Amino acid sequence: MPLEIRSLSKTLGDFHLRDVNLTINDGEYFIILGPSGAGKTILLETIAGIHRPDNGRIFLDDTDITDTPARLRHIGMVYQDYMLFPHLTIEKNIGFGLKQQGVHPEEIKRLTGEIASLLEITHLLPRDPETLSGGEQQRVAIARALIIRPRVLLLDEPLSALDAITRRRMRNELSHLPSLTGVSIIHITHHAEDLVSLGTRSAVMDEGAIVQMGHPDEIFQNPQTPFVAAFTGMENLLPGIAGTSHEGKIIKVGNVRIHAISHHTGPVIFGIRSEDLIFSREPLRSSARNVLQAKVTKIRLMGSLAWVMVDCGFSLTGVLTVQSLFELGIDDGDMVYITFKASAVMVFPDEKWDKKELSLETRDDT
Repeated sequence: MPLEIRSLSKTLGDFHLRDVNLTINDGEYFIILGPSGAGKTILLETIAGIHRPDNGRIFLDDTDITDTPARLRHIGMVYQDYMLFPHLTIEKNIGFGLKQQGVHPEEIKRLTGEIASLLEITHLLPRDPETLSGGEQQRVAIARALIIRPRVLLLDEPLSALDAITRRRMRNELSHLPSLTGVSIIHITHHAEDLVSLGTRSAVMDEGAIVQMGHPDEIFQNPQTPFVAAFTGMENLLPGIAGTSHEGKIIKVGNVRIHAISHHTGPVIFGIRSEDLIFSREPLRSSARNVLQAKVTKIRLMGSLAWVMVDCGFSLTGVLTVQSLFELGIDDGDMVYITFKASAVMVFPDEKWDKKELSLETRDDT
């Protein structure tokens, strides 16, 4: 494997890395997802050699590079603002790293032409950076990083400054870079869509630590903490009391009981994804164990989708197509039924609880 990070820690002002362990495989597109302040950029900069770790080691192709100068690490980095030199043409921007290495001008010109052709930016070579769009600047910054033939390419929020249409197009282009160039990529982002669209494996960071790692589908479908669930788009996260009854596992929220599949008891946080809620005008005949009557409190239209907020003793948000909303004739203030499976309820322990066994049959005061 090209890159291995062992027990990496770093404190820089108010930002921290806490015992980070990662392995990045050959040709892998690895996404690190997390909010601002999670330590993502410090992690990249420490891998790149800009910061020396307080603890831990970094290995590239089984060689310890923890103390190797940044320019000798064979690691490229692209920041979110691209950092192109405004006084140089695009051709000279791309070839800058090779010039610093003392490569012959003719060879620089040849290699610049090759990488520009690969990224389909040959027509931009004579232009100045200020004449380029955001997407074009990004391609140039990536070309400048790739021309030095790094083993690993680090991307710091590369899509955050782009409009939605350009961002979708660039995701597609970035996804092909490992197969086109053989480079392994670590891409940090706060957009959950990047995780699904790009990552072969992914990690979620919070407060300087990696809190979950795995395939993107696994992180979405089986979040290990309420933080991961919320950050990957779970709209409905609520506190409740989990216990057992003759009906199985029950979560009690006020006077409402929710069927769930879980081994947790006591105070919990439970979550339901918006897309798992089924709306109807009458109670549905189905195998789903949760059927709740609810009042529509707000409808928010976003393109072809409608986000519908309801009160069923607690607040839930579901999503419908606009066509389904109109077919059901749902409007503000209407009474509807919400149906969802017990398996759709994700349950997380409230870590302030000491996890005593609890039966809702005998402890109705809970």
